[in-house]
Amino acid sequence: MQIGVVTLFPELVCDALAHGVLGRALERGLAAVQTEDPRAHAGDAHRTVDDRPYGGGPGMVGTPAPWAAAIDAAASRLPAGVPRLHLSAQGAPLTQQRVQELAGLPGFLLVASRYEGLDQRVIDSRIDGEISIGDYVLSGGEFAALVVIDAVVRLLPGALGDERSSVEESFAAGRLDWPHYTRPVEWEGRSVPTVLQGGNHAAIRHWRLAQSVTRTWVRRPDLIVQGGLSSEESRLLNEFLARREVDDNG
Repeated sequence: MQIGVVTLFPELVCDALAHGVLGRALERGLAAVQTEDPRAHAGDAHRTVDDRPYGGGPGMVGTPAPWAAAIDAAASRLPAGVPRLHLSAQGAPLTQQRVQELAGLPGFLLVASRYEGLDQRVIDSRIDGEISIGDYVLSGGEFAALVVIDAVVRLLPGALGDERSSVEESFAAGRLDWPHYTRPVEWEGRSVPTVLQGGNHAAIRHWRLAQSVTRTWVRRPDLIVQGGLSSEESRLLNEFLARREVDDNG
C-alpha cells in the first residue's frame, strides 16, 4: 500500500511512523508512507503557505498555489485514482467500516492542513473527500492523519502477529470488545472470571459474546441501533436487562 501525506511538518509524521505495529509493518514493506511539504512549492522567499481569510475573522487559511502543487506532487507518486482525503472537522466521521474500505485500496493521500484549513477552491479542485476523527478541533491534521494510517495499516495482512486480533476487537463486528484478563489469577483481591480459567471454549465464547453485547448496550447503544442484533445477541441482552431490573428493585 502506498500512502501520501501533505503536511507542513513532515518530521512529525515520519517520527511517529517508526514505532510499534505500524513501524514494523512499514519495515516489512507492507506499506510505504511519503510526505510532501507545501512550503517546497511556495513561490516567495519566506515560503508563505497561508494568509488571512477574506471577509475577516481569526486564523489563517492555506493559500491555493502551494497546497495544490503539493497535492499534485504527492498524488503523482501514488497509484492512479487513489482518493485524496482532507482531514477536517467538517469531514465524515472515521468509522471502522471506512477504515476497512481504505485498507482494501492500493493507497490513498491524506492532506493535513492547519489553522482554519484550506482555501475552498483547493478542496473543490483537489480533494475527493473529507474525514473527521471526532467532534473536536485540533491545531492541525497531522495527528488525525496518523490515526487514519495506524487504523488502516494494522488491518493489512501480516501487520498483526495474530490475524484474529483485527477481527475480535471493538467495532470489527459493530460491537465493543469484551473485557480481557491475563496472569496472575488474583490481583489486589480481584479474580479473573472463573469461566476464562477453564478450557470450555463454548462457555468462553458465550461469556465473551454476552459481555460484548451488554457492554455495547451500556456504553454505545447507538451501535446496536445502527446494526441490530442477532437472535442470540438479543436473548443475551434481554437476560442482562432482566437481571439488572431485579438488582435495581432490590
